[in-house]
Amino acid sequence: MDNKILVVDDEQMIRDLLDETLSEVGFSVYTATTGEEALNLLVKENIEVIFLDLMLPGMDGINLCKLLKKNKPTSCIHAITGYKSTFDLVTCLEAGFDDYFPKPFDLAVITKAAKDSFEKIDRWKKI
Repeated sequence: MDNKILVVDDEQMIRDLLDETLSEVGFSVYTATTGEEALNLLVKENIEVIFLDLMLPGMDGINLCKLLKKNKPTSCIHAITGYKSTFDLVTCLEAGFDDYFPKPFDLAVITKAAKDSFEKIDRWKKI
């Protein structure tokens, strides 16, 4: 199983927290601060599970998700946001997000979402 995860968030604390938490359970975690940085990384690395902040400098998370889903429709992309009133769940689902986690989030729930994402992708690859 390819166990690479990308965390895209402009907050260093969030990137570090998710990196540490997900690495402890065996995932290889990559991080990016902006959408553009994430796109450059994804050219080099095959990463299909992404935790993506909605409010990013430059390209926002909604537009980045749409682009990523267009290029790799089987990827699992999870929205993380501290601005629940700005981006609602319906907007995220329409953009192609697989799940939505408002900050502060439960790390056990995030870890389970990552594991479930890899199981879903593996199942799809067998079809």
